[in-house]
Amino acid sequence: MTVDELAGEYVLGTLAASGRREVEAAMAQDPELCAAVASWEARLLPLTQVAEPVDPTPQLWQRIARSIGAERPLAAPSSSRWWNRLDLWRGLAGAGFAAAAIMAAVLVQAPSAPAARYMVVLAQPDNLSPGWVLQSAPGDRLRLQPLRATAVPATRALQLWTKADGWSKPVSLGLVQPGQAVEVPLAGLPPLQPNQLFEITLEPPAGSPTGRPTGPILFIGRAVRLG
Repeated sequence: MTVDELAGEYVLGTLAASGRREVEAAMAQDPELCAAVASWEARLLPLTQVAEPVDPTPQLWQRIARSIGAERPLAAPSSSRWWNRLDLWRGLAGAGFAAAAIMAAVLVQAPSAPAARYMVVLAQPDNLSPGWVLQSAPGDRLRLQPLRATAVPATRALQLWTKADGWSKPVSLGLVQPGQAVEVPLAGLPPLQPNQLFEITLEPPAGSPTGRPTGPILFIGRAVRLG
């Protein structure tokens, strides 16, 4: 695993507790690792703008407290939303927990909803700058939301694709409009899998004529299971 990959997993919160402690210890003596962690935190910060803030339940608030090793229970703020508390976010970021907490808040759901939820950050393959975020949604659908504008020539279109392990080829999920959110149905496709690949390519106005990606990959990412 490269330094950048390790930093990305640390910021996303996908490492085991022992692995997280090892990264924290290594950062004290490894400037390259520190820089990579800071870079990943900056890349994922736009996710705070994906959805409206949601106040956590008391139970979720205490889970967050346990996750960051708080010495005493945290009291949920009553006068302002916890989402906007900069002191809290600075503390969570220092513990390598910021991105995981962001995604937990964005995807918080009612107890009756399905337990398995997924998120994909679609980033530019050359510099890993995030451009879109993809979330599983109720009703066997995906919600694709832009994080920033994407310039597309008038004679070209953006097409969304996915491919899970074991599939013989990628499957088109349709055309998407630059800068516009869209919900994509998954009818007829197998359930989402961890590490499932998603990408957005540049194609002719009507989409790929071959049923496979033909243009350059503008954004790419893999699914992470949450919950």
